[in-house]
Amino acid sequence: MHTSYPLGKLPAEHLARLMARHAPADPHIILGPGVGHDAAVIAFGDRHLVAKTDPITFASDEIGWYAVHVNANDVACTGATARWFLATLLLPGGHTNPHLVDTIFDQIAGACHELDVALVGGHTEITHGLDRPIVVGCMLGEVTPDRLVRPDGARPGDVLLVTKGIAVEGTAIIAREKGDALAGLDVLLLARCRGFLHDPGISVVRDAAVATAAGEVHAMHDPTEGGLATGLWEMAQAADVGLAVDEAAVPILPETRTLCARLGLDPLGLIASGTLLMAVAPGDVAPVLAALSGAGIASAHIGRVVEKERGVVLRTAAGERPLPRFDRDEIARLFE
Repeated sequence: MHTSYPLGKLPAEHLARLMARHAPADPHIILGPGVGHDAAVIAFGDRHLVAKTDPITFASDEIGWYAVHVNANDVACTGATARWFLATLLLPGGHTNPHLVDTIFDQIAGACHELDVALVGGHTEITHGLDRPIVVGCMLGEVTPDRLVRPDGARPGDVLLVTKGIAVEGTAIIAREKGDALAGLDVLLLARCRGFLHDPGISVVRDAAVATAAGEVHAMHDPTEGGLATGLWEMAQAADVGLAVDEAAVPILPETRTLCARLGLDPLGLIASGTLLMAVAPGDVAPVLAALSGAGIASAHIGRVVEKERGVVLRTAAGERPLPRFDRDEIARLFE
């Protein structure tokens, strides 16, 4: 009898086995599937085509807007510019009406307009067995070869930077979807948490553009399911390096701390779109931080890339320990 996997990402070890078994041989593929590879890069004339697909499953409020931005984030993390979007809408049987469909399409169109992206196709259907809409997005972008940032580009000596604060997306989803579990908390605090979707916002497109224009960024990652901790593990695995992360330096917004304390969640493992994780050349840290500050984007230096033999560690007041792993996102426990 086979054991069922819990909600969340497929275990990284299983995914790695599948990708090794079915690795593509096309010479046009600059960056193919791999743990920590959130977008594909394909040689396409004098430019590279960047392709990304991701579903929105936990959130229902503003689901169409979400779908555009989370897919654009991973395209931006390659240094590319998002250009074209396709959306597959799976709508629940017995619960779909014209207003719901129009609302989701308006959300998609609004987000595409914000990013100057064209909605070029997709698929819609009313599907048996669903109790909520699901949107699966596919974002295409382009980048010149000299501007490509690879997810496996981190190297020992690089400085780890993050923008905004961790678990921005998780904070917004919990406040929007799990209000009953938060009864008794300050209403203004909950309103701020719901607003995290837009302020500080889950998009890292601008963060990536500002950082790469200011200095040498060797790798970027948009930590999603599994939070910052999983994003760090994926960056380390992709580049075959170790990481030393300073626990006290990780920026956790006070609203996020409050929600996580109330629900018994670890912010390090909470879905974290809105935070851009970067490995930056040591000599370019100051100009990158200055450029982000000048653009009104908060950022923090949280550690360094080290040799693989040192492992992926969290430096705490009590000493070093292995960075925790989250086989499933903390938010998944709330949706079971």
